[in-house]
Amino acid sequence: MRAVSGVDVQPVSSQRDRREFIELPFRLHCTSPQWVPPLRLERRMFHSRRMNAYFKHAGAQEFLARRGDRVVGRISAQVDGAYDAQHGVGGVCDTGMFGFLELEDDPEVMGALVDAAQAWLAERGRHHMIGPMDYTMNDECGVLIDGFEHEPMIKQPWHPPYYAQRCEGAGLSKAIDLLMWRLEIDDREKILPIIFELSEQSETKHGIELRHMRRRDLPKDVKVFGEVYNAAWKDNWGFVPYSDEDLKHYAEELQLVFDKHWFMVAQKDGETIGVAITVPDINQVLKKMNGRLLPLGWWHYLRKGTIIDRVRVGFLGIKPEYQHTGAAARFYVEHFDMAKVRPQKWGEMGWILETNRSMNRGMEAMGGQVVKRFRVYESRF
Repeated sequence: MRAVSGVDVQPVSSQRDRREFIELPFRLHCTSPQWVPPLRLERRMFHSRRMNAYFKHAGAQEFLARRGDRVVGRISAQVDGAYDAQHGVGGVCDTGMFGFLELEDDPEVMGALVDAAQAWLAERGRHHMIGPMDYTMNDECGVLIDGFEHEPMIKQPWHPPYYAQRCEGAGLSKAIDLLMWRLEIDDREKILPIIFELSEQSETKHGIELRHMRRRDLPKDVKVFGEVYNAAWKDNWGFVPYSDEDLKHYAEELQLVFDKHWFMVAQKDGETIGVAITVPDINQVLKKMNGRLLPLGWWHYLRKGTIIDRVRVGFLGIKPEYQHTGAAARFYVEHFDMAKVRPQKWGEMGWILETNRSMNRGMEAMGGQVVKRFRVYESRF
């Protein structure tokens, strides 16, 4: 597509290109103790236009940057019809996304990758780009700018410090920061008393009941989760609603990490008004699997119950008309109760937008600490 000072960027167009696209982070980060290698099979399925529900409403193009025969960087560019419908005017939107950013520490490589993504988006009438997001805000997104010493949890990226420097050097500017809060969920003494008071009132005053999901009902509960998510997160930056196809795909993913203790539903008079989906951090297992099922990766996966001691609170939301009921506090307290009976004693909650004052205050009230910060960038062209 284009060459800049010996850096040649071309679209991914063959099986060999796809393998090199997937393998690049393994080469770049294999000596970094924090990095967690993904499962190669899962990455191939995730990029499949046939198997990933994202491509029912979106299109994307991946690119590889080379110096000679050496792959030195990668990026994707994508447009999402669901994002357009939510944020555009009459379904017309000026915004596209980039994602899957990986590169050697080379300003020329970053510049060439950004140029390629912008050119692809411009051809489709887009002149505003946000990212990285792989492919959406609900997958890995942002560039790590604080917390390099910590391992990433499930669906979190990890980057060395130069990634942020290269982004800014290529003319990208900050759009918003995403926060990850660490919580010691077996230490109730760190919680402000008001959390327990609100939790009790949610039941006695507002009639909120809490139940745990069951594996056999997971597809049905995930569909209800979609209703809560689409109502509770609709005003968030970058929000894209879940479609029925998205939710079906998500339910299949959750089957692999399901633990009834951490999947919760809040109800009032039989209506689901809130959902909390907390996932045991399968990254602790993936690190032992080192990207492969064979020869021993499957064995580590079967032993995941003895390996995982942390969780990621991925979603915790209440329908707007019930956010005054203390249901969120009820979820918080239930998480601390579950830590008494499960091996998982601490976790991280996020993404939480830096602008979400109520959620960030809630994390402070529970004794949380911001341990990671991810930055989403933007550019206009």
